[in-house]
Amino acid sequence: ITGYDASAHTSEETIKAASSVPRAMVMSVIWSAVFGYLFLAAFVLMIPNMDDAAKQGWNVFFWAFDQRVSPGLKEFVYLVVFIAQLLCGLATVTSASRMIFAFSRDGGLPGSSALAKVSPTYRTPVAAIWTASILSVLFVWGSTLVSVAGTSAYTIVVSCTVIFLFLSFTVPIVLGMLAWGTPKWDKMGPWNMGRGVFMLFAFLSIVSMILIFIIGIQPPNDWALYITVGFFILTAIVWFAFERNRFQGPPLGDIIAARQAAIKAAEQAVGESGH
Repeated sequence: ITGYDASAHTSEETIKAASSVPRAMVMSVIWSAVFGYLFLAAFVLMIPNMDDAAKQGWNVFFWAFDQRVSPGLKEFVYLVVFIAQLLCGLATVTSASRMIFAFSRDGGLPGSSALAKVSPTYRTPVAAIWTASILSVLFVWGSTLVSVAGTSAYTIVVSCTVIFLFLSFTVPIVLGMLAWGTPKWDKMGPWNMGRGVFMLFAFLSIVSMILIFIIGIQPPNDWALYITVGFFILTAIVWFAFERNRFQGPPLGDIIAARQAAIKAAEQAVGESGH
């Protein structure tokens, strides 16, 4: 389950985002869980022999289909899985491009002035979208060419990606739990679960993400732990040595009002009435 936060990253482009975005996120998780569970249950039930399946390793999915599914139906299922993965990839690229756009708008990336521009024709951050797409392709392609201690770098990259992805969810969830009920966050939005349910699911989410981290660093992916720790050390050095005095962070106070006025003017310039 990933990519379900894509609607949050496109909230500025969404009508009635305060209610439609959280609803879309929750429904995407629910439907993914339902159909994903049915698919996995059907797959497990069709395995002819668990001992033979365990011997297949990474190839167990294709082995099981070769054993029990007719060629025509097998190709159809592969097509469905491919489309699902493609849509998930598009959602992930959408999220990445909007994060690049938002971070650049605050001056946080090299070339921020170009990456923060919105195309008057497509009304989307075209430069940020192409940057995210190209870097994603190059990153995956490059990782297939390298091995670390006998393990494909691509396998390690996948583990690191999962760790960093769920870490990026854990940090705001923890901060949200700490901020709720304070002047920084004194009320929920128009579409919400209520404080009790929010706290419960926030806690369960953190626990599950800790488990994902533990699973993600098990052999042969133990290099993912070293890369994660190394990344934190590198970013700490860059922050304290260079960026701490340059980057002002997200806008606050009067800067927010000025930013909102600039966004409204930009929307009106391309014919948007605002929502």
